[in-house]
Amino acid sequence: MTAHPLELTRSGAATNTQSIILSVLIPFYGDDPRPLLASLAAQAQPGIEIILFDDGAPDAALSAAVTQAVIVADAAVTLITSPVNQGRSRARNALANAASGDWLLFLDADMEISPGFLSRWRASLKETDCDALFGGYAPCEPRSRHERVHAALAHASDAVDAQTRSAQGAFAVCSSNLAVRASLFARCPFDEGYAGWGWEDVDWALSAASLGQVGHVDVPAAHGGLQSADELLSKFARAGTNFARLLTRHPAYESRPGARLARKLQATRLSLPARLIGRSVARWDWAPMKARILALKLFRAGAAARDLPRGRA
Repeated sequence: MTAHPLELTRSGAATNTQSIILSVLIPFYGDDPRPLLASLAAQAQPGIEIILFDDGAPDAALSAAVTQAVIVADAAVTLITSPVNQGRSRARNALANAASGDWLLFLDADMEISPGFLSRWRASLKETDCDALFGGYAPCEPRSRHERVHAALAHASDAVDAQTRSAQGAFAVCSSNLAVRASLFARCPFDEGYAGWGWEDVDWALSAASLGQVGHVDVPAAHGGLQSADELLSKFARAGTNFARLLTRHPAYESRPGARLARKLQATRLSLPARLIGRSVARWDWAPMKARILALKLFRAGAAARDLPRGRA
């Protein structure tokens, strides 16, 4: 990829980076990070910096508004603006390269945090012997009927406690609400071979687990940006090549239920029917919610089966 100059904007408080303990890192592309920034700035203490990455500035008005919010912020805030879209992995790597903290905390721009969030993270990081910790998700509440299926999927798959996640180890780690020691991240950045949405976080967790200790803690954050069934289906449809890359790099993931289902659909040549059935049921508002969740998972497996290289079933 051709190198493009990055523009930096800093708040008045973002001057001393010598005593930073925690760098909070937030990439965004289209989503408005200002509500999250305001919540973080209100909780920020000495030793904490906040860095945002505007990944391509697709919305000029939003970029201008975020820039102004950074300039007037009371906390130590830096905004990095890229003139072109770098992608999820490159954006996170750029954030890590700009960070000064001993710990890096990755958040998504559409996340919502509760009071005391940063204090709980600092306490957890002070006590842990791990090299990376996943804080988990808080329950997500839909704001409209179009978001109900995404909220239900999040409740079923993501909103589980640290004890439950610990039993799955690195398989249960996501890149949003993830704290990593800077020393580990220097050895294990995100793989920039992933394009678009999906699976780069699982790849990172499996790679990191081979280099350090990856653990779980209960410091949840909620995703405010719930999506409609059509939006989820569109993302799943585009993620098949990333899933194929994950299995190539980490064959152990073949043992996971979703991977096994994708391989079975591939072996039985049922990828297309799985996608058609999954899409139809997931979009039906009157269908039982459990059926819609299963339909989304079936569609995702069908999309993965379509793009997987031939391998063991």
